Amino acid sequence: MTLKVERDKATGVAVVTLDREHRHNAVDLATAAELGEVWRELRFAEDVRAVVLTGAGTAAFCTGIDRGVEVPQPASPYSADDPLIAIGPKSCDLWKPVIAAVNGMACGGAFYLLGEAEFLIASETATFFDPHTTYGMVSAYEAVYMAQRMPFGEAARMSLMGTAERLSAHRAYEIGLVSELAGPDVLLPAALRAAQTLAGFPTEAVQGTVRALWSAKQAALHQALAQAPALIALGNLPPQRQAELFTNRRTAPPPRLR
Repeated sequence: MTLKVERDKATGVAVVTLDREHRHNAVDLATAAELGEVWRELRFAEDVRAVVLTGAGTAAFCTGIDRGVEVPQPASPYSADDPLIAIGPKSCDLWKPVIAAVNGMACGGAFYLLGEAEFLIASETATFFDPHTTYGMVSAYEAVYMAQRMPFGEAARMSLMGTAERLSAHRAYEIGLVSELAGPDVLLPAALRAAQTLAGFPTEAVQGTVRALWSAKQAALHQALAQAPALIALGNLPPQRQAELFTNRRTAPPPRLR
């Protein structure tokens, strides 16, 4: 298992932990499948009324798709399979509130998860960045999700600057991406405190409010995400060239922290 799920029936809170610390909690195909299964299972769990999502360890919340994954693709140039498209709770029709507790690096495909959380609480040592452009890839899904959570200029800068910059937790808090900062040792308790509050309210009212909030952005989100496959097909370098750029990353200057 690449996920750890802990339920507290007394509080009504489930903690879902990406449990691949040795890979910076990167998502492989097994993890992607497990995430979908967990979200769908929690839809029917009456003893779970709120969820905290986090990553194992302190180095990373999630670093996106595992670089070792090979994703089989159809031969047709008109379709592409994205292994992360259904890893978020909303894409699996879970409307119970999800709070992300971001510990360490959050980058690339992590934004599929962060983009579908209700709000983010971050460790003071957390950082956010999007490496796509550095390695010859289009940031499409990730950029769309972040453009709905951040001021446009900040989302554009992060999406375009690749690995040259990292957004600090404090800057993320200043621009509203993160709603609360916590010390690394008290991050999970802070997220649990908020989740337990939500779980203590009548769940019908909470879930209805979650749906109302998302209804304000879903039309634009669906229209934007519909453009993503074509943009990726047009703009991505061939996989071999991407791999070369990734291999050469060790010679790049250290990222600037904003």
